[in-house]
Amino acid sequence: MQTERAIPEGYMTVGELAKKMGTTVRTLQYYDREGLLVPSAQSEGGRRLYTYKDMIRLHQIQSLKSLGFSLDDIKNRLISLDTPQEVARALESQAQAIREKIVSLQETAEAVEALRTEVMQMGEVDFKKYADIIVNLQMHNEYYWLIKHFDEDMLDHVRSRFDRESGLQFMERFNRIGDEALALREEGAAPDDPRTLTLAGRFWELVEEFTGGDMSMLPKLMELGSLGNSPADSLTETESDWARRQNIINEYLQPALGLYFQRIGLDPFAESV
Repeated sequence: MQTERAIPEGYMTVGELAKKMGTTVRTLQYYDREGLLVPSAQSEGGRRLYTYKDMIRLHQIQSLKSLGFSLDDIKNRLISLDTPQEVARALESQAQAIREKIVSLQETAEAVEALRTEVMQMGEVDFKKYADIIVNLQMHNEYYWLIKHFDEDMLDHVRSRFDRESGLQFMERFNRIGDEALALREEGAAPDDPRTLTLAGRFWELVEEFTGGDMSMLPKLMELGSLGNSPADSLTETESDWARRQNIINEYLQPALGLYFQRIGLDPFAESV
């Protein structure tokens, strides 16, 4: 740090820089102590002096801080500003960080709006369900809204049997079976078609996996599968689309499931009583 007899042109005091950049002297003094923004010079009387280069660096710091970066993170992101290429690289890095933050904020805003919709549809305060919905929104699980249709016993069961990864994998397999069922239906495959029977068996295996062998949960699953019979104004457009699709799949697979149960000698509904 060089010593100046007076404040030369192109230099600013800490107060002047603070005023120009909408911050406080105390903040700049803190950045100095932390080695984040050290003054470029010092006057004969010991006043810390800053340059316009320091102002640009402060702008970087303020921008990164507003994006939620810690001071340690900011230190690691600051680079030399001695050449046009370095300045451009610093600005590009800053712009990229802003773009990423915009995406993150948009996702957060969408999650908040989705939760608000669920809260209004539930019609009751249930923070445990709210928490489950938030977790599933963070997982980008598009079926987060199913949670509000679960009672506490069902939710406790799901929490005990599935974690984030296994829960998403289960839904992927469930949807894959649905897609295959719709394809067979479009093709006109009969309930006793070996492919339909095989698919019915795979569907039942998923049911058993979900229930863990507790057949008393079947009525609750059947209620969930009949959402399409709910009043239209009680479902969102997304829920109505899912319910219509599921009704078609259930109606198609039901005869094949009946034949499948006959072949393996199983009456799951008797076991669920």
